[in-house]
Amino acid sequence: MSAVPAGGRTTASLPADESTGGQTVRGSVLGQWNSVVTSYYVLIGASSLLLVIGLVMVLSSSSVESLEKSGNAYAVFFDQAKYALLGLPVAIVLARMPVRFFRAIAWPALGAALAFQSLIFLGLGCGKGGNTNWVCLPGGVSAQPSETIKLALALWLAAVLARKQQYLQEWKHVFIPAVPVAGVAIGAVLLGHDLGTALVLFILVAGALFVAGVPLRMFAVAGVFAGAAVAALVLLSDNRMGRISNWLGGDECSASADCYQTLHGSWGLASGGIGGLGLGQSREKWSYLPAAHNDFIFAILGEELGLVGTLVVLGLFGLLAFAMVRVIMRHPDPFVKIATGGILAWVVGQAFINIAVVIGLAPVIGVPLPLVSAGGSALIMTMAALGVVVAFARDEPGAADALAARAGVVRRSLAVVGLGRASSGRSSRGARDDAPRSSRGGGRA
Repeated sequence: MSAVPAGGRTTASLPADESTGGQTVRGSVLGQWNSVVTSYYVLIGASSLLLVIGLVMVLSSSSVESLEKSGNAYAVFFDQAKYALLGLPVAIVLARMPVRFFRAIAWPALGAALAFQSLIFLGLGCGKGGNTNWVCLPGGVSAQPSETIKLALALWLAAVLARKQQYLQEWKHVFIPAVPVAGVAIGAVLLGHDLGTALVLFILVAGALFVAGVPLRMFAVAGVFAGAAVAALVLLSDNRMGRISNWLGGDECSASADCYQTLHGSWGLASGGIGGLGLGQSREKWSYLPAAHNDFIFAILGEELGLVGTLVVLGLFGLLAFAMVRVIMRHPDPFVKIATGGILAWVVGQAFINIAVVIGLAPVIGVPLPLVSAGGSALIMTMAALGVVVAFARDEPGAADALAARAGVVRRSLAVVGLGRASSGRSSRGARDDAPRSSRGGGRA
C-alpha cells in the first residue's frame, strides 16, 4: 500500500526501497525508475550525451574556418577533444571523493580562484572585443580564471550557508560573509569587462541562497539592487548600450552590427526546419555566422539537426536539472543541497541565457552553451562541477550500497553468459561460486 501524504501528492523525496513501518514506499510517479541510484545514472548519462553532441557539433561548425585559418579542418575539434580528455579524469576523480573533501577545500579553492583571477590585472590579461578576462601565459597557453570562480564560489557558499542555516532569517547572517565575498568575486570578473560571466555568477549566488532557505523578501530587495547595478554597468558602456539598442530596434544589420549574429543565428534555426539540413550541411558556418562553434553553436545545431536536435539538447539539460533537484531533495546534508543548488543555477541558467541570445530573446552577452560550445576552461570546469554533483549523488541515502553491489551482479551475469570459456574448469568453478546452484547439481560450463 502506497504511503501518500495529505493532499494526495506523492512523496518524491523518498527512495523506492525505503521502508516505513514494515511497508514499502512506492509513491513516486517514476515507479520502478525511482531507484536510489537514479540521480547518479541520469547525471552521468545526460552529461555524457551532451559532451558527445558538443564534440560532434564543434567538429561540424568549426571545420570551414579551421581549414581557412590553419589548413586543418580538424584543428578546433582536436583542441576541444583534448580539453574533454583533460576534463574527463578530473570529473572521474571528483566523482569518487567523499563530501567531507569538498567541504574541506571550499575556502582554499575560492582563495586560489580569486588569486588566479587577479593575474589578469598583473599584465597577463588578454582577450578581444573589450573582454580581457583571460590569462595568457608564455607558449601560447591561455585560460579563463573566471570559470574556476564558478565552482569555487558554489562550494564556498555551501560551506558558509550550511553552518549558518538556522540564522538565515536575519539580514546580518545572510549578508556576512556571503554577500561581500561573492561581491568581490563578481567584481573581479566585472573588472575584466565580462558581464556575461558576471550574470552567471549572480544566478549561481541566487540559486545557492534560495536552496539555503533565505526568505523571499530578501531576494526582492537584493533583486532591486542587482538590477540597478546591471543597469548602471550597461549605461556606462557604449559597447553594451550598442548591443541592447541593436537587439531592441535593429531592423537593418550590417556585418559590423551587433544584431548581425542574432540575425544569422535565427536564419540558421529557421533553415533547419523540423529535421535539419543534415549533419555537416550548415550554410551559416561558411563564415556567415560569427562564433559559430562557440556562443552560437546552438544555431548550427538547429540548422543541421532541426527542431528535433534542439529539443533533444533542451531535454538533456532538463534531465540534468531533474537529477540535481533530486539530489537536493534526497540528500540530508545542507552543504550538499546548497552546493548542488548553486551548480544547478550555473549550468542550467547559463544554458538558457545562451539559447535566449541565439533565438533573439536577449542581447548578445557572450556566454557559451555548457558542454556543447568550444572552449577549454568552460568545458573542463563544467565537467568538474558535474563530477562534484555525481559524488553527491553517490552519497545519497542507499546509493553507496546499491553501487557497491554492482560488481557482484556483473560477475554473475558474465558467468551466466559463459564469458571466459577458454578455461572450462575455471569458468565452472566461477559459476558455482557466483551463480545459484542448479537443480541438476552442476553441469558443463
